[in-house]
Amino acid sequence: MKYGEKIISKAKLQKWGNPCPDRDYNIEIDFPEFSCLCPRSGYPDYAVIKINYIPDKFIVELKSLKLYFNKFRNLHISHEAVTNLIFDDLKKLLKPRSLEVAGDFNPRGNVKTVIRVTA
Repeated sequence: MKYGEKIISKAKLQKWGNPCPDRDYNIEIDFPEFSCLCPRSGYPDYAVIKINYIPDKFIVELKSLKLYFNKFRNLHISHEAVTNLIFDDLKKLLKPRSLEVAGDFNPRGNVKTVIRVTA
């Protein structure tokens, strides 16, 4: 296993304290190189994962988020399941005031899919 693969395999989402917890402000994060594997065919699926949230006490640490996303590259998982899993993991970790996660998947077989989870 190469050193990058070792780092990715051990990656955990991390949080930091919100520097402005008394103020509502929006954080938008795009991850344009997301990939996972189709659970049926094994072919790769590519997407832009978009996160939009209003933090409460915590914000996500960005390097940990990048490594967390890279863990999906070899995972067989549907568009719907992966978008909901990312949402659940972020909601559990951060307990934000609001959260939206969108999986904007590249077309495959002439079908474009966008999955959006909001709370």
